[in-house]
Amino acid sequence: MSNAQVLAQLAASHDRILGELIEFASIPSVSTDPAHAADMAAAAGWVAAKLAAAGPIAVRTIATAGNPVVYGEWLGAPGKLTVLVYGHYDVQPPDPLEKWTSPPFTPTIRDGRLYARGVSDDKGPSLIAIKVAEAFLAVTGALPINVKFMFEGEEEIGSPSLDAFIAEHKALLAADLVISADGAMWRPTEPSLTVASRGLAGLSFTLTGASKDLHSGRHGGSVANPLHAMARLVASLHHTDGRIAVEGFYDTVVELSAPERAAIAAIPFEEATYLEQIGALPGHGEAGYTLLERQWTRPTLEINGMWGGYQGPGQKTVIPSEAHAKITCRLVPGQDPDAVVAQITRHLEAHVPPGTRLSVTPGDHGTPAAHIATDHFALQSAAAALQAVYGVPPLVVRMGATVPIMELFKRHMGIDTVYFSFSTSDEDYHAPNEFFRVHRLHEGLEAWARYWELLSEVRA
Repeated sequence: MSNAQVLAQLAASHDRILGELIEFASIPSVSTDPAHAADMAAAAGWVAAKLAAAGPIAVRTIATAGNPVVYGEWLGAPGKLTVLVYGHYDVQPPDPLEKWTSPPFTPTIRDGRLYARGVSDDKGPSLIAIKVAEAFLAVTGALPINVKFMFEGEEEIGSPSLDAFIAEHKALLAADLVISADGAMWRPTEPSLTVASRGLAGLSFTLTGASKDLHSGRHGGSVANPLHAMARLVASLHHTDGRIAVEGFYDTVVELSAPERAAIAAIPFEEATYLEQIGALPGHGEAGYTLLERQWTRPTLEINGMWGGYQGPGQKTVIPSEAHAKITCRLVPGQDPDAVVAQITRHLEAHVPPGTRLSVTPGDHGTPAAHIATDHFALQSAAAALQAVYGVPPLVVRMGATVPIMELFKRHMGIDTVYFSFSTSDEDYHAPNEFFRVHRLHEGLEAWARYWELLSEVRA
């Protein structure tokens, strides 16, 4: 098998592959909006067609409780590893539309960047895997390893069908490793590999005072104001040093070892530059930890929304009947999402201000933290592939966000996940003017081809 011929085939196909990505990104596959049901079906059909056109890959579309999974397999490499490639074909809503320089579903190239909703998250990275398979099959008639493909259509709404899908199809999905086309690299200036992601837990709650809104002159000073009470209750969740005040919250948290802290400290990172880039002021965060440690390895409790009362123009002299808030927590190894929600609920119940009543609604699902060992064979092969493309070894980083697939595949199937995406965290996915760097498309094609070749040298 000639890797050089495959790389030459991919290089010669750059313009055609870019054109296909433009076609893919033109489909408004917004999974959260029922109005786009037909577009979701079109995107699933597009992916299935591209997989089938790539060569002798057995492709089928499998129904779920929500949007379908597009599955494909090529298993013609006996004795070699089997990898499961994961990606998703759904995208975030494009709103607010007025913030886009060009229409979100009219992909547009400007200054070496392709702008479109979903082009970075996750259509560009997903297409890379399909096109690499196509190149190997065109040049050599075979892939260097056994490959299964699984593209879902619900990642942007929390993958509600994925847990059950994996549990029900463990035999179909059986593999030695998952390679995820989702999960962006940390920065565009150097390659990186992500070895851990935080988990997620959430809840919402309401404080109620009187049974209806009241005139603030007639009733002011005689009944509790739920907005005042909410401010007090929310403030009780943290100590002044940034540490979370919920009893038991840190009891199961696994602290970093000295070598782990040293490895994070060795990563080139300037806190002042980061804060300037996001327009934030210094002086916030849990005491005793660096900014990267807080982002990657410490649990958080964040108020995502808090509202109540009159919010229109002018004034309305009212004591509102209710105040509301939403919380999410990012979790680290050792923390259980359900236990964290229960701990926070007990704290809220114990600190309800006088004159108000509390109701709590747990989030619909939680995700534990996940990680892969830094000496995992698949991670070492990925690092070698990236170094071959970029000429430098990749940074080993962690992810402050939550990508459920790593934990799901580990829990149901006992296999690890390598994030091998070629989008980067600055590409405004989930925001207006999302883009994907065209050179990252080409680099990703080369890296995936090299990665599969390197994995073919590992004994199954």
